[in-house]
Amino acid sequence: MGTPTPPTLEDGLRNSLIRKQLVQAVYAADYSAAAITAPFDPEDGALAAIPAGYVAVGYTTDDGLTFTTDLSMVDVTSSQSVEPTRSDIESEVLTGQYVPQETNPAAVSLYKGLPLAGAGALPVIGEPWAMERPALPRSPYYRLLFIGLDFGDAGGEIYVVKHYPKARVTSKDDQQWARSTETQWPVTVQAYRDPVIGTAEREWVDGPGWRALAE
Repeated sequence: MGTPTPPTLEDGLRNSLIRKQLVQAVYAADYSAAAITAPFDPEDGALAAIPAGYVAVGYTTDDGLTFTTDLSMVDVTSSQSVEPTRSDIESEVLTGQYVPQETNPAAVSLYKGLPLAGAGALPVIGEPWAMERPALPRSPYYRLLFIGLDFGDAGGEIYVVKHYPKARVTSKDDQQWARSTETQWPVTVQAYRDPVIGTAEREWVDGPGWRALAE
């Protein structure tokens, strides 16, 4: 019987799985738009066309996109144990934060709580805009699509796609008018469970570069 080869600390390490989101994109749609179900071509993993109704938020600050999970646990304690004898999830709140730099309909609509299309929406760029704060501010639901792009060693695209099928703006940071910085429209959006889809978040990883890792 031979002597087994001892394991090394390098076993199982793959630097090809250390990924970054080099480019990020945010798209927003009214809640009446269709939810995202298949963001990739099933044959080669190429990114599918952005569905109708989804509008690009445009340039965002180089802080990128920040996704937060606020996990709250409730513990059961017992006199016979110094550790909890049971622990359960009480709530889990998913949020996304980003800072648009463009003054475009998507960025302004989310910041102001306006629809992206139809009655009450902002007109197109170049036409006069007029906005008034209502006596009872609205907080409409939207559908949000986040896309991150990385590249494999051979140059193939690797995408991470995150979809909030039902989301609304729950926080807005200060807006500053100054010579030293661009006008920003910073928001934090919270994901809610969509009653039809049955989830608050969908996420996919695919792309030609991702599939090449299997080889």
